[in-house]
Amino acid sequence: MILRCLNRLRLGLLFLVLLPANFHAHVPGAPRDVSPTSATPNKKAPEFALSNQDGNRFESTKLRGKVVVLNFIFTTCTDVCPLFTANLAQLQRTLKNDAGNVFFVSITTDPEVDSPKVLRSYAQRYGADFQNWAFLTGSEAQLKQVWNGFGVRVIKKGRGLVQHTSLTTVIDRQGTRRFDYFGEKWQLKDLLRDTSALLEE
Repeated sequence: MILRCLNRLRLGLLFLVLLPANFHAHVPGAPRDVSPTSATPNKKAPEFALSNQDGNRFESTKLRGKVVVLNFIFTTCTDVCPLFTANLAQLQRTLKNDAGNVFFVSITTDPEVDSPKVLRSYAQRYGADFQNWAFLTGSEAQLKQVWNGFGVRVIKKGRGLVQHTSLTTVIDRQGTRRFDYFGEKWQLKDLLRDTSALLEE
């Protein structure tokens, strides 16, 4: 019995060691992301159609011509999603003079909980301006296509408990992903720098 428990413990520790660095777990005691710097993927962002915080259809193709800052969150997260949302809210306020040229998108990883109404309430807590920020949800099938398109892994651990890749990506006016930020250690000033650079192009 003791031997079996030890073997399970060893397997669990091995799993944690082998867990990809960009796979962030939003559960107590889970390993955190460790890569704070941005990468330059230079690949087309997938197109999608989901529902926004008002329950209206939102099509990504309508974002062409704008610089897009996009991330993945869920509203019951008590770990880093609140930090991500607060950072994007600060960035939105900083770039308010460019509101017509930049758009923010937050996509849920927990559609079971995150209805449009729940997303609207969550966004309002952070002072998000819906003029150029959409909080999106949809059916699990719809969202899986989007998650896969952006390379985001999502594992449901229970109601309101989700593991998912912590990705913030910046997309240029032509719909190309230019900067990827993984984990929670990136700096807001770096995201501001990269977004501002694309706004100047």
